[in-house]
Order: sequence, then structure tokens, then C-alpha cells
Amino acid sequence: MFEFVTFRYIISLLIFVLCFDTLAADSRSFYFKNFSKDSNFESQLALLGDSKVDNDSLCVELTGSVVHSAGRVVYKKPFRLLEGKPSSLVSFSTYFSFSMSQDSGDDLLFFMVPVDFAVDEFDGGSFGLLGQRKLRFLSVEFDTSKDRKYSDLDDNHVGVNVSSFVSVKVSNVSSMKLVLNNGEKLQAWIDYEASSKKLEVRLNALGRVRPVDPLLSYSIDVSKIWKGDEVFVGLSSSNENSSQKCNVCSWSFKARQAPQWMHSEPLDPESTVVEKTKVPTVHKRSDCFLKVLAALIVGTACGALGTFFVLFVWTISGTNKRTVVPVLPEQYAMHPEEFENKKFKIVIDESKK
Repeated sequence: MFEFVTFRYIISLLIFVLCFDTLAADSRSFYFKNFSKDSNFESQLALLGDSKVDNDSLCVELTGSVVHSAGRVVYKKPFRLLEGKPSSLVSFSTYFSFSMSQDSGDDLLFFMVPVDFAVDEFDGGSFGLLGQRKLRFLSVEFDTSKDRKYSDLDDNHVGVNVSSFVSVKVSNVSSMKLVLNNGEKLQAWIDYEASSKKLEVRLNALGRVRPVDPLLSYSIDVSKIWKGDEVFVGLSSSNENSSQKCNVCSWSFKARQAPQWMHSEPLDPESTVVEKTKVPTVHKRSDCFLKVLAALIVGTACGALGTFFVLFVWTISGTNKRTVVPVLPEQYAMHPEEFENKKFKIVIDESKK
């Protein structure tokens, strides 16, 4: 019995691991702690323009000390923000550490562009991304120049851009007592959660913990920018008329597809009117099968653990010594009446006196 329960538990665990691996296979990720030759980053990343690896610092130098320098590092594998059948949204997260020298340039940009954009071409546009061409893109800028053309509020800010470098949301980095272009190494976290349609940006000095509260938060449905098109992600910089240096010392990225059972198409948070009559949703057999499989896995695992615990307790309790109470035959049992007081006569022999 014990061996059978253990076998069931192992089988359930294996099924769970296989399901987890299937979900993990949908994610696309990379992580490079540095850009040394041993990291083999060239298999997944492309260095374009003036970008090159500094062998001393093992960082990618997007812009050097040369005026009008521009460079990019791009993830070679594109991905879609809507995947699967039925379509489900894709979330993504990226982390990178960087430094910028004391000067004013276009600084650093994390961007997402469609695959039809020629990422290996440069036309002198801002941030080394584009000039006068119209382009559907999403970017987060780390800017140290106050450009009136883009309505910049100050020269030390982080902003979110949607198909334009006039930021839709801006936050001052000085509020965190940080300066983008003082040569200090900083680290940035950019997270997009598809279920909540929210983009969050965090920033801190290198070596410090990830902040709990984001520096900047913006609500956006990125799937509407490109719909079903594939996109590239990358980091870009240009220094215009300055000699500002921008280095990227580490970079990681992960795109993950939300499970089908979490949601299909998320509701529009701006919509407050709900129609009274709705067409009933017909769930596909694949969805039902996944739900039944998940419930079966959880139930089997819980049952196996419960049975294992009961058998374990029973085994331990069985080893304890039991107190044996002897049972006497009925004929040897003592009766209360046998202990009644009896009167005895004492006879004294008078002849012996």
C-alpha cells in the first residue's frame, strides 16, 4: 500500500513538472551579466552602428567620445505581443545596468519596434532611432537633455514614449536623489503586465535593491500598437553634438505568455458600460481539457500527500508499546460478598485452669 501511494505521488509530480516545462517553453529570455567573449552574447544580440564592447569594462559602448556617435544593441529574435489560439497577451520584463558620462546627449533608450523597421540603419534621428519617418514604437527614455522640441521638463528625467518622442508620462529622477549623467552606474527595471495593461519603470544605483514603488507607471495596451505584428527589442543611444559616452554593462529580457485560464482578452478599464444582453461564451474543448487536467493534478497531489501523512503517522504510532491488561477467568474473580465480616466463637477450655 505504501509503495503504491509513493508511486502515485511521483507520477503526479512528474506530470506537474512536464506542465511547468510546457509553460516555460513559451517564454523567451536571455541574461548577460557582462559582454565578455565567454558570455557568447553575439549568438542572441546584435551590435549595430558605433556600438562595440569595451574589453576593459566588459560593457557595450553604445556611444563613444566621438561627436555624432550612435549605436544599438538589439535582441535578434522577434516576438509577438498576441500569441496562441485563442490569442492571449504577452507580458515582458527587462533589466539593464548602464552609465552615462557628464555631458548632454540623447542618452539611453529602451525601445520596441516592428520587424519591418531597419534596425541596422541610422539616419541621424533622436536617440539613434529615427529621423523624420513615422514609426509605431514604444520606448522608455533616460534623458539628460532638456529639448524644447519634445517638451522636456528638465534634463534629468525618465519618460514613456508612444510613437513619438513627446513623452506621454514623465518622472524626475532627482526625486530619488540620482543623476543620470554623472558617470555612476545605475540599474533599471522595466515591467509590462499584460493582465493589468500597466507599464512600470524602476531605477536605482547599482548594488541597491529593486524599489518597491515604481518611479513611473503608465497604463497602456501595447497589443493595440502593433496588433499581431512581431517586434524587436533593443537599447539605443546617440550623443548628437556632444561627446557623451553611454555604456550598457548588463542586460536581461524575458517575454512570457499568460496561461489561457487566466484571461482571454482583458476588459477595457476605461469602459464602464456593460451591455445587458451578451452572447454566451462557448469555451473550447482545449480550455476545458486544461482546466480538468489542472484540477486532476492538484487533486491527485493533495490526495497523495494526505495519504502519505496518514500512513506515516499510523506507522509511527504502531511502534509504540501497548499496555496489556490481563483478563482473569470468571471463576477466579473475587466477589464482594466473600469479604463480609463473619462472627467467630471462641471456646475456652475450663479444665486447664
